[in-house]
Amino acid sequence: MFATRSFTLLCRRSAASTWRNKSQSAGKRLDISGIYPPIATPFTQSEDVDYQRLDDNLKKYCDLPFRGLVVVEVVKRVKQALPKDKLLLAGSGCESTRATIQMSQRMADACADCLLVATPCFYRGRMDSRALINHYTKVADSSSVPVVLYSVPANTGLELPVDAIIQLSQHPNIVGLKDSGGDITRIALLVQKTRSQDFQVLAGSAGFLVAAYAVGAVGGVCALANVLGQQVCDLAQLCVSGRWDEARELQYRLIEPNTAVTRQYGVPALKQSMEWFGYHGGVCRSPLQPLSKADLEQLQVKFSSNGWL
Repeated sequence: MFATRSFTLLCRRSAASTWRNKSQSAGKRLDISGIYPPIATPFTQSEDVDYQRLDDNLKKYCDLPFRGLVVVEVVKRVKQALPKDKLLLAGSGCESTRATIQMSQRMADACADCLLVATPCFYRGRMDSRALINHYTKVADSSSVPVVLYSVPANTGLELPVDAIIQLSQHPNIVGLKDSGGDITRIALLVQKTRSQDFQVLAGSAGFLVAAYAVGAVGGVCALANVLGQQVCDLAQLCVSGRWDEARELQYRLIEPNTAVTRQYGVPALKQSMEWFGYHGGVCRSPLQPLSKADLEQLQVKFSSNGWL
């Protein structure tokens, strides 16, 4: 599902839809608030993209109140399948600044509206704040569309430093951050230190979505939304509406399923869960393997014990 670190974000048309011709001149930034599933690409048994099943999934996702979709592959295909009231926000991330800029341009040329750019991490020992600020500044300077920073330490082994984020938030073409680390104190600090810049923070998981909203995050990119999309959107709406008691109870029921389809069992569990809820997950590409029988049974328990199956 998450091949390399190139992502594409697609969102509903809103005030953000006039960013290029109105908001830019007015000094406003793209509004990225809302819920986004990083959609799983269904594959055939031969590990090719299953376009028909992808289209089927997209039709169902378009009926849900997502702000948008995060896509790894088949960017143009997804764009073509979306109704006209959707915006394409795209991202990229390579190990060199030059390659990231080139990928970003390709995404923009494919009608991307935004780039979700992960930290370069192969030489993580040298990726200090100075290097990362230089990298993201050059990417944002070169991009014809807004940039969202992406910190995902579980995958990269590198957390984008707070001081770097604060400085980068001042760049007019860097509009926000997706933080997947789950450190609520860090998220709160980032919201506090960047709010004067009209800079927005997205939670990187449904597992800490309520806590993130409570300290000022404006949405989330949540893998679980591939499976329980309406429920994750409901959780976000409860937070926005200030109905914290109801939000807390719903959050409790999402924690175990979310953990199961992310750090516990990963992509194979996400794809299997999608099949249970009427979506096409398909097979995993190697080297990922299907779940064992024991893991499959435990996955089912995680959903059923919380009332989802």
